[in-house]
Amino acid sequence: MFNHLKGYHPIKLPVKQINGNRYYTTPEGKSYPSVTTVTGLMNRVWLKKWKDAVGEEKANKISGKAMARGSRYHKLQEEFINNELTEERINALTPLDLMMFNQTKELTSRMGDVYMLEGSMYSNELEMAGRVDCVAEFAGKVSVIDFKTSTKRKTPSQIKGYYMQETAYAKMFEEMYSIPIERIVTIIAVEETGKSQMFVDHPEHWLTPLMNLRGQYRAEYGL
Repeated sequence: MFNHLKGYHPIKLPVKQINGNRYYTTPEGKSYPSVTTVTGLMNRVWLKKWKDAVGEEKANKISGKAMARGSRYHKLQEEFINNELTEERINALTPLDLMMFNQTKELTSRMGDVYMLEGSMYSNELEMAGRVDCVAEFAGKVSVIDFKTSTKRKTPSQIKGYYMQETAYAKMFEEMYSIPIERIVTIIAVEETGKSQMFVDHPEHWLTPLMNLRGQYRAEYGL
């Protein structure tokens, strides 16, 4: 059973699209780009080359399948951490969803007190907003924990965007709740191998690259 701490309720941030990009409206009425919109700058060249190579129809099919898989996995993790995952629900899962959930179950179970789960936050310093997967104690330290799915195993150089996403959420949580985030944790369920991956780092390592990327986004889009 996971223990959820009180007093760290996420706020509601209306979402809108501007020129095809996602923005959140803060309580002060400011429009901030989403974390994934900003970090998406890192992959757009690679994504264009990939789409050109495989064709747009096939690329959309592959992307849609991956997004659906990730959504189902996140829903399971949310139910598990909320202490709502029933035996009946588990028995109804597809073999793929059950395998991907089970391979990360032990890692998720290492979490201690949960501060926030699937919560929206923003930072006036970063001028960004987003929705964090989880903020919880992990190995005794308050951490931002991100749950991902992947077809193949990842290398550290392939998840720089994840590190920056998690650093943004860490900054937002510190700014809003005055609690420092000591580490960022990426947990990945891998389809092809059936074996999970976990990457652990510190947000201070990625704050400068994140700020540089935010500056690039502002220069290109003016927001």
